[in-house]
Amino acid sequence: MNKKTLVSIFSVFTCIALFTTGGSFANSLKLDVKEHVLKNGLKLLMLEKHEVPIVCVRINYKVGSVDERPGITGVSHLFEHMMFKGTKIFGTRAYAAEKPLLEKEEDLVIKLSDERGRGEAADKKRIESFEKELGEVRKKLRDLVVKDEVFSLYLRHGASGLNAATSTDGTYYFCDLPANKLELWAFIEADRMKNLVLREFYSERDVVMEERRLRTENSPMGLLVEQLNAVSFIAHPYRWPTIGWRSDIQHITKAETEEYFKRYYAPNNAVIVMVGDFRPDEAIPLVEKYFGDILAQPAPPMVKTVEPEQKGERRVEIEFESNPYLAISYHIPAIGHPDLYALDILGSLLSEGRTSRLYKSLIEDKRIAVMAHAYNGIGKYPDTFTFIAVPRAPHTVAEIEAAFYEEIEKLKKTPPTDWEVQKIKNQLEADFIRDLNSASGLANEIGQFEVLSDWRYINTFMDKLAQVTAEDVMRVANKYLSKSNRTVATLVKKENNHKMKETKGTDTSVKPAMTY
Repeated sequence: MNKKTLVSIFSVFTCIALFTTGGSFANSLKLDVKEHVLKNGLKLLMLEKHEVPIVCVRINYKVGSVDERPGITGVSHLFEHMMFKGTKIFGTRAYAAEKPLLEKEEDLVIKLSDERGRGEAADKKRIESFEKELGEVRKKLRDLVVKDEVFSLYLRHGASGLNAATSTDGTYYFCDLPANKLELWAFIEADRMKNLVLREFYSERDVVMEERRLRTENSPMGLLVEQLNAVSFIAHPYRWPTIGWRSDIQHITKAETEEYFKRYYAPNNAVIVMVGDFRPDEAIPLVEKYFGDILAQPAPPMVKTVEPEQKGERRVEIEFESNPYLAISYHIPAIGHPDLYALDILGSLLSEGRTSRLYKSLIEDKRIAVMAHAYNGIGKYPDTFTFIAVPRAPHTVAEIEAAFYEEIEKLKKTPPTDWEVQKIKNQLEADFIRDLNSASGLANEIGQFEVLSDWRYINTFMDKLAQVTAEDVMRVANKYLSKSNRTVATLVKKENNHKMKETKGTDTSVKPAMTY
């Protein structure tokens, strides 16, 4: 999951309440989540749901790209990959034989890197010798690896939904399994927390590089969002991509990754979520048995950097062999701020469905865009409210940008109608009911909000949303959607942009440029 792994507020509130239709939120039922905290700080959140004999389990770590630093950006995402490479008992034919080979591999990688780092003074024969020996060691290691053993074991026992995701604020591991396999899950996951082995580290690092090339460097949307965030944030670590900068991925070492794991992937920085067909009085002893002996670590440091107030519009243009794109972001507060509820309504008002303002104006009436969307980021730290659009040829990003501002100015001067606001609240209510039986969705959202702030945010959301008025929506539009608070990123087609510059250069009516 890449930055922004933006939590769309419309899909978040799965199955947390039953209430009457027509906009009444007064009689909502709250989630009855039971909590248990182990002595090592590991938190267990449990919600019984006995309709089907399935338990949806999540292990979430309160660490994401926001916790990284220059030089190791992308390490959280890389570590997500490494968590599936096995332990001292899973993923290997003989760990006793593998361990010295892994140590030898690391020693050779360091020696090879040091020698290459000498530049022109490097000894080519030493490099060739190290490369040959490294190849031989890796061949022996490949013979000892049991590929995807953890996946295979889970699948053989009926598990599904096996996956993981990394965001700016957290790392998430998913598993849905038969209720009678809960102890198997506890054994496997506790072993991964205690005895993880970073095998195939360097080959997996190359896999992540390919993923970056595919999803960011060769993706117009990925490249646009990466540059937008890098310019929107000048100080806060939300500015770097979850997948990491290319040079950092290329040079992250196993030693740095192991240090990062020890600091952040400790029980006192983790939360387990269980939703489904189980009994808490049986689950608690099970978790205590398998996870209770894992040592806590010193509390990881919080991010101290505060993004300074933006004092003027920022703009960035990206050249790419693609049709044009436009993205605009505005700084907004972190989760827990009361204005977020009105911003949620604002995002839905602008782009939720075919009756939304952006759809009707830009896509249906003016027909200048093929896609126009607005969404509200929800972060542990102050995040952004973002607009994204794709022009319909031959229309330009300038036309789309002007149309966005036109819709914003309307909201600044005139509040939405009570009917519009109530319609959005009804849409959210319908989403609740639709997802009422989704144990998997419940587990995801309980875990996500516990990472961001507190799972109880879910229980209070609809009541808070019900209090939002049309005037509140107009107020937050004026407060946050200002020119001095915005960053504009445009992606333009490279060849057309060059032609335009060449044409300007041959215009004899233009005075020669000054040389500085």
